[in-house]
Amino acid sequence: MATRISKKVMEEVHQWGSMKQHGVTLKYMMEFGSNPTDKNLLLSAQFLHSELPVRIARRSIELENLPCGLSQKPAVLKVRDWYLDSFRDLRSFREIKDMSDEKEFTKIIKAIKVRHDNVVPTMALGVSQLKRTMNANTAIEDHTEIHEFLDRFFLSRIGIRMLIGQHLELHKPNPNPNCVGCIHTKMCPLDVTRNAIEDARAMCYREYGNAPEVTIYGDPDFTFPYVPSHLHHMVFELVKNSLRAVQERFMDDDRVAPPIRIIIADGIEDVTIKISDEGGGIPRSGLPKLFTYLYSTARTNPLLDEDSDLGIANTVTMAGYGHGLPISRLYAKYFGGDLQILSMEGYGTDAYLHLCRLGDSEEPLP
Repeated sequence: MATRISKKVMEEVHQWGSMKQHGVTLKYMMEFGSNPTDKNLLLSAQFLHSELPVRIARRSIELENLPCGLSQKPAVLKVRDWYLDSFRDLRSFREIKDMSDEKEFTKIIKAIKVRHDNVVPTMALGVSQLKRTMNANTAIEDHTEIHEFLDRFFLSRIGIRMLIGQHLELHKPNPNPNCVGCIHTKMCPLDVTRNAIEDARAMCYREYGNAPEVTIYGDPDFTFPYVPSHLHHMVFELVKNSLRAVQERFMDDDRVAPPIRIIIADGIEDVTIKISDEGGGIPRSGLPKLFTYLYSTARTNPLLDEDSDLGIANTVTMAGYGHGLPISRLYAKYFGGDLQILSMEGYGTDAYLHLCRLGDSEEPLP
């Protein structure tokens, strides 16, 4: 049940939500975090103490004012309460003056990160609850304002989690010498891609009892600074979609399913990962819908059941939540990259994942 919010809290939320956000670059995070002295940890905590309430307040305000009654869906009210609880936790914390304050504040933001772990499936459930109540003639893909909100909301979430995660990682004793917080200064995209392929194929095996082969081409010695968890998330999602398309197309076929082909190219500006499958492709009319929320080429998803327990909505299936592609594109855009999908109906699909290797692109701040 959603809690009733006092007028005083909402006034403070609106006050903070009108303040300016301050973006950081991958390069700055690497330079600042490469020397995690007490002084730098204190500066980081002070920055987060003033920055996180602004970002969280902006999302809280939007969660109150969504179109089509989305704000009143039980799952969305639950997410709103998480954001308001986190805002209160941050605002009620005293000014950070010394390392004792910093240590206590770090515990607070760690708890906030955990509180928000299930935001994506819970928001997906909220959109699903809305979808069920909409006019049968109205497709949710047509509601651009909902998709624009979700883009802003999830992009902001990536930024909030990156800032908190970076601060938490800088506290870890004996870090990998090539890691600065969450950032790997010599990340090998081939290795991360291989791990994502293994995870996606294991899931495909669990669901279908089989998994198409995946071939990968690229320089095993090539490295560049990036966040491995972000790359894993994006490649896993794209490979999972390709595996499902190929597996379902060739399931009852005597022919051997063709392999999914991955090429990693290192350019001067971008590292590009191309993922090609022969899973039958997507009709041209469906391409604009690929990056809308809750559009899925998969069968109905049992995870987004009206009666499902919101507390345990963290299971993952091959179908996902219909949020996989749009969120993967946001991960790419967060550090100045992009994700493009090209398809040949009747043959297959190519996904181009562009990662900016320069590191000087500032966070997009919705």
